[in-house]
Parts: sequence; structure tokens; C-alpha cells
Amino acid sequence: MNIFVNEKIKLLFIRILLCFFTAGLCSVLAACFRITYGGIICCFCAGLAAAGFCYQYFKEQNRILEHAVSQIQEFLSGDRSARIDCNEEGELYRLFHEVNSLAAILNAKAENEEQQKKFLRNIISDISHQLKTPLAALNIYNGIMQTEAKTSNLSAIQEFTDLSEQELDRIETLVQTLLKITKFDAGSIIIEKKEENILKMMEEIKEQFSFRASQEGKEIILSGSGSLPLLCDRNWMMEAVRNIVKNALDHTKHGDTVKISWRQSASLQITVEDSGSGIHPEDLHHIFKRFYRSRYSKDTQGIGLGLPLAKSIVEAHNGTIEADSLPGSGAVFTINLIPTKL
Repeated sequence: MNIFVNEKIKLLFIRILLCFFTAGLCSVLAACFRITYGGIICCFCAGLAAAGFCYQYFKEQNRILEHAVSQIQEFLSGDRSARIDCNEEGELYRLFHEVNSLAAILNAKAENEEQQKKFLRNIISDISHQLKTPLAALNIYNGIMQTEAKTSNLSAIQEFTDLSEQELDRIETLVQTLLKITKFDAGSIIIEKKEENILKMMEEIKEQFSFRASQEGKEIILSGSGSLPLLCDRNWMMEAVRNIVKNALDHTKHGDTVKISWRQSASLQITVEDSGSGIHPEDLHHIFKRFYRSRYSKDTQGIGLGLPLAKSIVEAHNGTIEADSLPGSGAVFTINLIPTKL
């Protein structure tokens, strides 16, 4: 029986049985020697001893329960380290163990909520910091345009109107990217996978960046099978690759190349390789962090959200993304997607 797993209960039953066994033996001896009231006296003593053992046991149980209640009250008062001793066997200690497990779960949830609050504070701080630059620039440009409008300097007004438009585009990009990342964090994005032609996807991405590449004297090269299928959510996967290609173009100069290649091995692998300035070893393990800006980077336009978004998208496809680089030797971003059935 499970009740006898507890050593204290087992000991109590043994003591009570010994009391009654001793009382019975004494009663038999009293009857043999014709001792008057001997049996009654023996039974009374046995009952008294059994009652004493029961009182001692229940007193000890009451002390244990009082301690358990006090620990629970301390936990409810804010002491997250409060726990009930449950080093012995038995149903009561099993209950205590479950209470301790519940306390551990509540602690984990409280820590998670605290981390989420901290993350939200950091995000708000980062957003505020990132918005200060374009907003300050817009205020300056607006003031200049107002001044130039009085002197009818149309060329200056046109110039600062174009600059204002660029800053507004930066703000829009920042807000849109943040909304996408927030949706991934909240788990509200539904990835709808379909079998897509990867060549057509990469050709579309190349076309989107072709004007910028030609303006900057750079070349985008595609390399891979034209018949290789890719099981993915087309729009989101293209968003991920676009962000990596944009990052490559941001860190390359005139005459450099950006190569997008893909192949099938144990996983489907998409690689974006550039011949640009590369990534400093100090930054390599931080580039997927939000708003991370390297002190070695010469990019003044990036907001530090493209790569984190790409990582969220790839992981939502149950894939992985890695970066490898040496300063001055370009960078290689590799997406690995494990084939899965629809």
C-alpha cells in the first residue's frame, strides 16, 4: 500500500500493533496465573500507549503542515525562494513536491513576464532613439525650406524636399519592419507553405535591386538549378532574402558583386555572398540582434532590423541562418531549410 511508503506512518502502525500484541500476551499470562483484572489493565495500558503514539505522530504532522503553510504564505508575500521540505516518501510529501513544482512554474512565468517588460522598454527606447535622427533632419529641412521659400530659391527647396522624402522613407521602413518583427514575436504570423520555383523567386529579387546595383556600379549574380522546388511562404521568404541582399549592397562598393546561389543537399541551402568589406569578428555574433550597429561599420542608413527580421522569418520556416566573414574578404549568409511535407 502507498500509505506505508512513509516511514513515520509505518513506524506508527508497528508501534500500535506491538502495543496490542503485548496487551494480548499479558492478558493470556494473567489468565494463566489467575491474576484478577490483569487483562483489563493490560488492554488499558496498551490503549494508553497507542494513544500516546498517535498523539506524537499527529503533533509532528501538524508541525509539518504549519511549516508548509508558512512557506506558502512567504511565497505569496514575495519570497520566490520559499519552498516546502519534501525529502521524504509518502503522499503528503508528494503533494508538497507538486506545490514546489507549481511555485517553480510561477517563478518562471514571472521571470518571463519581467523579461518581456524589459524587452518592451528596450524596444521603446530603441525606437525613440532611431526616430530622433530622421525627425531632427526633417525639422532642419523644413526650417530651411521655409527660409528659402521667402527668397523663392526653388532649387534649394527641391533639394531639401528630396532629402525630406528620404527621411520619411526611413521612418516608414523602420515602422513597417518593427511591425513585422512584433508580429513574429506575438506568434500572429501564419506561414503558409507552398511549393515554389526558387529560380523565379531569386530572379524577382534581382530585378528589384537591379536599378540600385547599376547606379552603384555593382553586379548581382544568380547561380543554381532552374528546376529546384522550394517549400516556403513565398512572400515571407523573399522578404528574408531581400533583407540579406540589401545588407550586402549596403556594405559593398563600386565594382563589387553580390552572388545569390542555391543548392539541394541534406537541406535546401540559399547563400548570399558578397565581395565587400566583410564583418569584423567582434560583430559576427551580434549582427542578428535588433538595432545592433557596429562601431566598424560605415553604413549610416541602416536601422539594424533587416537581419533580425530575416532570422525570424527563416526560423518560422524551421530553418537556420548563419553568417561567416573575414574583414576585407566579404560576407557569406547561409540559409538552411529542412525539407518538410505539406
